[in-house]
Amino acid sequence: MHDVPFWLWAVFVVIVVASLAVDLFAHRTAHAIGFREATAWSVAWISLAILFGGVVFLVVGTDAGVEYTTAWLLEKSLSVDNLFVFALIFSYFQVPRAYQHRVLFLGVLGALVFRGLFLAAGVAVVSRFTAVLYVFAAVLFWSTYKILKGEDESFDPGKSVAVRLLRKVIPVRDEYAGPHFFVKEAGKRVATPLLAVVAAIEAADLVFAVDSVPAVLAVSSDVFIVYTSNAFAILGLRALYFMLAGLLDRFHYLSVGLAVILGFIGVKLVLQATHETVSTAVPEIPSLVSLAVIVVVLAVSITVSVLRPPAEQDKTG
Repeated sequence: MHDVPFWLWAVFVVIVVASLAVDLFAHRTAHAIGFREATAWSVAWISLAILFGGVVFLVVGTDAGVEYTTAWLLEKSLSVDNLFVFALIFSYFQVPRAYQHRVLFLGVLGALVFRGLFLAAGVAVVSRFTAVLYVFAAVLFWSTYKILKGEDESFDPGKSVAVRLLRKVIPVRDEYAGPHFFVKEAGKRVATPLLAVVAAIEAADLVFAVDSVPAVLAVSSDVFIVYTSNAFAILGLRALYFMLAGLLDRFHYLSVGLAVILGFIGVKLVLQATHETVSTAVPEIPSLVSLAVIVVVLAVSITVSVLRPPAEQDKTG
């Protein structure tokens, strides 16, 4: 565990609260976010995450800085895969582009809370039962298998447990009512499809956490590192979605790259668990090596995607 001063925790909380407030104020009126606006926001969020990482390097130390950078880049790369599911959900529910940011904003709030709970629980379990890392590794290996087999693309928003539970709790009308989540019909309060979309987004994030939490715990078991890296990756997710909307299909090899990364992190977990529970002679993979592997795999998968477009694009254009 790293020696993190209380004031740095306080700075982090202030930054997150201020960032959410600024983002909400900047998009208080429903409008379609274009590529230029989304790119500007993405640059801002990434710059903020890197700047905070620099502070971690200076205040907490080089090891903590490397762990933060590795964890943030890992979570950022995994979040890109989440964007494909967000696009599927928006398409399924035919969400008007002007309302998509509001849905994602609420999704981010939920993700910050859920990830915080999951990560705190994960750190507590790992600190007491190191052997649980083998279970986490198995989860990552299974996720790797599903991605490579294409089973990761079978998500059906309409069959989401959260959406089905919502429809049992409150009637959901078929038509949107602007940016509203509820309206009154015949004196009764009913939900609009926008609330069902939020439920689907939150449910999807819970599924994403199954991969995300074990992966980041392979990089560090320090609460400060794992949560701050997750938070900064999540904060920029909305802007990244709108920046890459319409371009996601071009990065068709990215899923393969993410599968390789998850498999690599799984191996890292196995070695780490064996080192701590069986023999210290078993080598561990340093965070700096993990960082290099993630950067190289992402760069290669994106480059290959650009150089070798999908067959459909090749024929049409």
